[in-house]
Amino acid sequence: MSARRDYYEILGVPQNASEQQIASAYRKLAIQFHPDSNPDDQEATERFKEAAQAYEVLGDKQKRSRYDQFGHAGLEGHGEARHFTDVSEIFEAFGDIFGGGIFGDLFGGRTNRGPRVRRGRDIKCQIILKLEEAARGVTKTVEFDRNQPCAQCGGTGSRPGSSPQPCLRCGGQGQVVQQAGILHVQTTCPSCRGAGTRITDPCDHCRGNGVESKKVRLDVAIPAGIDDGMRVRLSGEGEPSPDGGPPGDCYCFISIHDHELFLRDGTNLILHLPITYTQAALGASIEVPTLDGPDTLEIPPGTQAGQVFGMRGRGMPDTRGRGVGDMLVEVFIEVPKRISGRHEELLRELAELESSNVSPHRETFLEKLRGYFVNAGETTGPAEE
Repeated sequence: MSARRDYYEILGVPQNASEQQIASAYRKLAIQFHPDSNPDDQEATERFKEAAQAYEVLGDKQKRSRYDQFGHAGLEGHGEARHFTDVSEIFEAFGDIFGGGIFGDLFGGRTNRGPRVRRGRDIKCQIILKLEEAARGVTKTVEFDRNQPCAQCGGTGSRPGSSPQPCLRCGGQGQVVQQAGILHVQTTCPSCRGAGTRITDPCDHCRGNGVESKKVRLDVAIPAGIDDGMRVRLSGEGEPSPDGGPPGDCYCFISIHDHELFLRDGTNLILHLPITYTQAALGASIEVPTLDGPDTLEIPPGTQAGQVFGMRGRGMPDTRGRGVGDMLVEVFIEVPKRISGRHEELLRELAELESSNVSPHRETFLEKLRGYFVNAGETTGPAEE
């Protein structure tokens, strides 16, 4: 069964389906293909996981929008679809879609009696990079608080020398059987909340929680080419499970500072380059900045404002190893705000050659002042004797 099937096709809904229609379709498929209803049927289990992956994307507005625009490729790196390896993970993520109560526990991904084992919570942190760091890859150290097993009780939650006692209500199974009409439904024990045990003599240090907060420092390898909004997953570095299950993960979300020269468009970089009128008209070899140092760009004669030149391989690397993007140089003609007398004379000669209509010469204040005194002397004439 292909993992790249269309998610709308998997759930059997049209692309314009409402959130309610998507949730309803997923609920029906989850009940139909749940392993409890299809024992020893591997194909049904795979269909169950496939439906959960489809709902994980289509049930999220941002992921659904990216999927509608770009298909499966739009989920690579940006809010990628979660791949479930165990059915219990699915109901930890989406158990609430069944409305809780007997359905949430009836289809809870637990095929055997016994205390419920839950996965630890995920942790989020943020890493801020410069564009140069994102281009080359870098190792960053992140620091955050994470619960660790209590050093005093070893994570049991009980005072040293004592131990948790089996729950009397469920007999240590973590589940009880309730009758709903003609059905006998297995649900989480309300007394021990699925743990199967109860702490009667809590630890003084952690107050029976079994964990204490510790500051953690981790080195995170950031791959070259990572983009703003992507995340790096540190498997098993999340919160510990409250009942002996696997720990959660740590997700490092990436933010990249704006660069003073370059704009980023995927794997391409954009540079807005000012050139003079003469460079545009006559052509020139111009030294331009890149992330790897200066390089030479050839401007051909007759270049127009807004024209774009590509510099191959001067962009950002692709995180999936598909080469390096380009740098796109867009030129604009820079007009000087002030020009010298000789410069102005040459430009006016050029304007005459082009038969261009330009503004008349403007006198400076000193020129006007000099002309004023000359004119005043001519009007007064020589002094009478």
